[in-house]
Amino acid sequence: MINKLLIANRGEITCRIIRTAKRLGIATVAVYSDADANALHVQMADEAVHIGGSASKDSYLKGDIIIAAAKKTGAQAIHPGYGFLSENATFAQQCSDNDIIFVGPPIGAIEAMGSKSAAKTIMEQAAVPLVPGYHGEQQSEEMLKQAADNIGYPVLLKAAAGGGGKGMRQVHSAAEFSAGLAAAKREAMASFNDDVMLVEKYLTQPRHVEIQVFCDHHGNGVYLFERDCSVQRRHQKVIEEAPAPGLPEEIRSAMGEAALTAAKAINYVGAGTVEFLYDSDGSFYFMEMNTRLQVEHPVTEMITGQDLVEWQLRVASGEPLPATQEQLTITGHAFEARVYAEDPNNEFLPATGVLSTLRPPQENSFVRVDTGVLEGDTVSVFYDPMIAKLIVWDEDRGKALQRMALALQDYHIHGVTTNIEFLYNIATSDPFVNADLTTGFIDDHYDALFASHLASDEMLIYAALGVLLNQTPVTVQQGPIAGWVSPAHIADGWRANEDHMQSIQLRLSCGDVVDVSAVFVSRREQNTWKISINGKSHMCSGRLHDGKLDANVDGHRQQLTLASDHNHYHVFGDRQSLQFEHVLPDLGIDDNADNEGGLTAPMNGTIVSLLVEPETPVEAGTPLLIMEAMKMEHTIKAPTNGTVQEFFFSAGALVDGGAALLEFTADE
Repeated sequence: MINKLLIANRGEITCRIIRTAKRLGIATVAVYSDADANALHVQMADEAVHIGGSASKDSYLKGDIIIAAAKKTGAQAIHPGYGFLSENATFAQQCSDNDIIFVGPPIGAIEAMGSKSAAKTIMEQAAVPLVPGYHGEQQSEEMLKQAADNIGYPVLLKAAAGGGGKGMRQVHSAAEFSAGLAAAKREAMASFNDDVMLVEKYLTQPRHVEIQVFCDHHGNGVYLFERDCSVQRRHQKVIEEAPAPGLPEEIRSAMGEAALTAAKAINYVGAGTVEFLYDSDGSFYFMEMNTRLQVEHPVTEMITGQDLVEWQLRVASGEPLPATQEQLTITGHAFEARVYAEDPNNEFLPATGVLSTLRPPQENSFVRVDTGVLEGDTVSVFYDPMIAKLIVWDEDRGKALQRMALALQDYHIHGVTTNIEFLYNIATSDPFVNADLTTGFIDDHYDALFASHLASDEMLIYAALGVLLNQTPVTVQQGPIAGWVSPAHIADGWRANEDHMQSIQLRLSCGDVVDVSAVFVSRREQNTWKISINGKSHMCSGRLHDGKLDANVDGHRQQLTLASDHNHYHVFGDRQSLQFEHVLPDLGIDDNADNEGGLTAPMNGTIVSLLVEPETPVEAGTPLLIMEAMKMEHTIKAPTNGTVQEFFFSAGALVDGGAALLEFTADE
């Protein structure tokens, strides 16, 4: 067995690997960038080595520096996690050249599956079913378009070296082909330094079902059943579950055997995932094979009772697989929800900021939280914005889904915008509850999932009550006689001749401003106000303690969680949460603010390309420039008809979030 392991990664996957390594008595070495000097994975490891600057290319993608760290610390093996160098054949070869065990598949397997087009050829020869498509070497636009025309629209353009939805575009007609190909190639080159494309028939209502496979050095291979990963945005998974709901047993077996055939075709060793498109008629088609541990592996662990990282370490040490196919069974049902710092209501734009409040649900035998951050940590622009993975299990799908919904209600994060409410909307939506799953789930049910959830009067009252309690310290000084309190020493806002009325303005995260009035009524056991909103008044009292808001509104008592950072608040209720800013009187709101003239960067990033020439008239919605940030492309578009006067940055320039990108004059 390996006795010292270096993890060439960061964040939650490194923390997760360290936990298993420690249980097995394996010493661990972490690596870290400038931005991660105080990260959780650094604190958890037995040793940690600094490997460079904050950008991935200056640290976590520097294979030679990581090899040097392993040799310096005496690590026998390197676990690459997922992402970064996990599917990099050159890095695996570097490990071999330095007599370091690479906890992953053989170099030949990585190379075979590293090119989607080459992988398709191998799978075709192995009689693994394929989606109709073009995987050839001819890469001229004319050839690719001719292939798309022959296949029939819609088609899917995919980077041959791609993954994670990068370098991928749907093209629905011949007229869209050139623009779609240019965008896919540009993103592929930026992400993989390779813009070779393949063209496939786009199935309109498929499910994304993947099989977890495992092989050892002794010729043994098993599949640990399937995961349904159909719910995706930008071709990246949002909620995964195992087993796939409604999958017939004969399809499960056939898909599992096909996955093992694919693995054996490339002499695979270790953990891998074979991804299929599963059509409504029961047919399934090979998509790709990921030669690494997947982000969603915990749901497989929950239903099989196996630790897949332990399996990886044992296989890498030369041991046989811990179980045979006959010994593996499915017990219960599991879900994983990826908690991201992002804004679903703004095209899932990644968010950055400080996690000033981070309160995950309580972990137990039903609920698991895999994370790499702590309260007070910063979600930076340098890495993927995933905060955690929330995993739940129960004896059947319905019960597990109830646990997921409750756990999402109990997940309280303040300081950055997250997708938690969006995840809750998915988990409680009728289509998801009924397992009406396709890869187009979010688009198909867009109106329901993104319905305008206006803040209820009840939540606004709780918000106002939280503000009042947070700014009203009641101090009582004892008088000269024991037990006697002078009225002059009660700081409760009481006035002799008129009610103490306050006007409170709440600016919601959507930008709306709500006016609330509160009249102080009495102190007694708890401060009491008459709070009025939308023409109705409510008698309200409460207290704040340890981040909890004990509220009594018209006799209805309820406990909520209240997070605050200066005048920014987040109140978490039973089924709804509300982010808002208490607009202080001296700040006011400038309804006449004029933002015309400049378009700003949504976050720190890099300018990829400028799409129009200066002094060019454009129509509303015309793409003006493309910038890349947090592994995503963002297109800045014209807000109205007008003219681009000047670009302030050139392609390749780094820009700060909020920086003006260009001067734009709107038509009168």
